[in-house]
Amino acid sequence: MTTAVNAPNGPAIRVQGIEKSFKDVQVLRGVDFDVAPGSIFALLGSNGAGKTTLVRILSTLLKADAGTATVETFDVATQPQQVREAISLTGQFAAVDEILTGRENLVLVARLRHLSDPGAVADDLLERFSLTDAGGRKASTYSGGMRRRLDIAMSLIGDPSVIFLDEPTTGLDPQARNEVWQTVRHLADNGTTVLLTTQYLDEAEQLADRIAILHRGTIISNGTLAELKQLLPPAEVSYVEKQPSLEDVFLTLIGDTEDPDLTAPTGKEVR
Repeated sequence: MTTAVNAPNGPAIRVQGIEKSFKDVQVLRGVDFDVAPGSIFALLGSNGAGKTTLVRILSTLLKADAGTATVETFDVATQPQQVREAISLTGQFAAVDEILTGRENLVLVARLRHLSDPGAVADDLLERFSLTDAGGRKASTYSGGMRRRLDIAMSLIGDPSVIFLDEPTTGLDPQARNEVWQTVRHLADNGTTVLLTTQYLDEAEQLADRIAILHRGTIISNGTLAELKQLLPPAEVSYVEKQPSLEDVFLTLIGDTEDPDLTAPTGKEVR
């Protein structure tokens, strides 16, 4: 996790009393939270909790029925153009053109943003996201993790200060999820504010500086991982033999782990 940067200008994202209904269904019932600049904020909730609806409001794609929200001090309702210039949105499914190569996808977006040297921008992002060797291949040949990394790279063109990642690892295998997690950590390490929605508990636990739990349209808890754990009674200390999870075994066998306690099988027991 990163160390949140508390800027003097206040939070990068501020949400106050946001409400939203679709006909007779009230999806958001007064949502409140702040996101510190340069931090990773995880919005955790089950399917239908209202996570995507809230992201669409914050990214100016949907109007709230009540409440206010600001991104980099710009009001999402009254200053949508300034908000759009400050943010980037990566949806649940990678929005890459599979007919184009990875590099061509990046060049296309750079041209749409009227940048002066689209080719240089593309080459820099390919290097940053470890996609240089695959840059000349069609995106249709990319693995799930590579495609998602390309999608996030496209989102960073124009240097947005805030990025919304809406369930970025849905449908990815464990190795691809690790690749995306590393990418998200890298973004925050370089000063980008990340609002991440997810329904995976381990994803929020691994990445987030702060975690808000959205349930039935309201935030029922908001804090650091340590603060949330204090809401439960202290665990009873007892000796338990640690067993690797299935994900530990999988990543060890394919050689994609840095955990020194897990080694590839050589006829000896894997601990």
